[in-house]
Amino acid sequence: MQTLQREKPFHRPIRFLQFGEGNFLRAFVDWQIDLLNERTGLDAGVVVVRPRGNPALPLLDVQGGMFTTLIRGLDESGQPVKTYRKIECVEREIDLAQNYAQYLALAANPDLRFVVSNTTEAGIATNDTDRFDDAPASTFPAKLTRFLHARFTCFDGAADKGLVLLPCELIDYNGEALKAAVLHFARLWQLGAKFEAWLTTACTFCSTLVDRIVTGYPHAEMAQIEEELGYKDQFLVTAEYFYLFVIQGPQWLAKELKLDGAGLNIRLVDDITPYKQRKVGVLNGGHTTLVPVALLAGLQEVGEAVADPVVGPFLLDTLNEEIIPALPLERSELDPFAADVLRRFRNPYIHHRLESIALNSWSKYAARVLPQLLQFQRTTGKLPRHLLIALAATMVLYRGKLIKLSDDPAWLAWFDSAWAKVDAGQWTVQQMATEWLGNIALWGQDLNGVAGLTSALGEILAQIDSQGIAALISRG
Repeated sequence: MQTLQREKPFHRPIRFLQFGEGNFLRAFVDWQIDLLNERTGLDAGVVVVRPRGNPALPLLDVQGGMFTTLIRGLDESGQPVKTYRKIECVEREIDLAQNYAQYLALAANPDLRFVVSNTTEAGIATNDTDRFDDAPASTFPAKLTRFLHARFTCFDGAADKGLVLLPCELIDYNGEALKAAVLHFARLWQLGAKFEAWLTTACTFCSTLVDRIVTGYPHAEMAQIEEELGYKDQFLVTAEYFYLFVIQGPQWLAKELKLDGAGLNIRLVDDITPYKQRKVGVLNGGHTTLVPVALLAGLQEVGEAVADPVVGPFLLDTLNEEIIPALPLERSELDPFAADVLRRFRNPYIHHRLESIALNSWSKYAARVLPQLLQFQRTTGKLPRHLLIALAATMVLYRGKLIKLSDDPAWLAWFDSAWAKVDAGQWTVQQMATEWLGNIALWGQDLNGVAGLTSALGEILAQIDSQGIAALISRG
């Protein structure tokens, strides 16, 4: 069986420089660029930069830059979807450790317009040790600053040769963070006021929100997939059906990206904040409230939990009655997104283990769920029972008998001690609730001051112990 190869020479102008060769960017950004090329005539080529050299891993060049995406999940009607697509927009991949000169030469390409990146959450970082003449520097922002300066120099600071930066790292306001990091190195290296002005006026740093589960290379299924495709592809990547790309940027970007009529879930907005709140509250908050309850009910995976006749309705009620009403968005924006989230949770092609999501449960609850709990209480004068059950269930989960816990060592030690006191009769569960709600380091405040919260939490802890989680959450 032959390996996937490009049949015709690459012919598109290089408009995108992509920092990161990983699965996510290939199944998210490259997939969308490829569709824009097909549907709108964007006519954009991509050069991928491997930020950190690894000679043991082959470059995309061995397949002429081509690879296959396998998109699968449930569509809007709940029907299974499985679609292969050959991605043809990538021209080549550059390993900076081996071909740094090729990388800098791209700065002189007049067609180049966009830079996308996904260098992990720790990628947008600065130091005072990277130097201008490093080939390459160690940090991504330093590498990018060197590239931008080469472009500034080549085109003599021309305003129309600035670039649009679209970082996809999972940090808040990633565009602002990347701009600050680039300016840090511009000043550290004393590259001059004109270059700094060009960065702020000719270049556009956009913050983004990206959302798609990319499951990568399906090792166990490749024999069947190769039989269906009729060729081998060592870079094949699988992803879920759902995707969302929100870009906080000027409206002229819609014309440059040819978004009109593309039929893609790309949102160009003035403020990314509401979309972040929606994702954190509904998707991430849904996960965080589901996990402890489902684990106590003896379930193992997200899809299994959503399909469960008791746990599934609990999640649905939590979203509809407590999380969504507490978010600062219209139901017309929230309800369809929640429906998408539930379809994603049911995706039969993704086996997402609850135990893996339980990592660092307390920081997740504080960031993703507590804001909705407090907002619900402020606006209704009542406590959200489902979110309280999830809080209590997480405390019971940290008794340490169901899964291997991974969290802040201080929290693990606290629960070891607290549950030992409860088991020895030294504390009641009410005392335990009081002490945990008083953890200002975690919550940012003493939650015992929230009317009725302490007694309600202690009562639910007792009910889980006496009734079990299934009886407590059953609608009947």
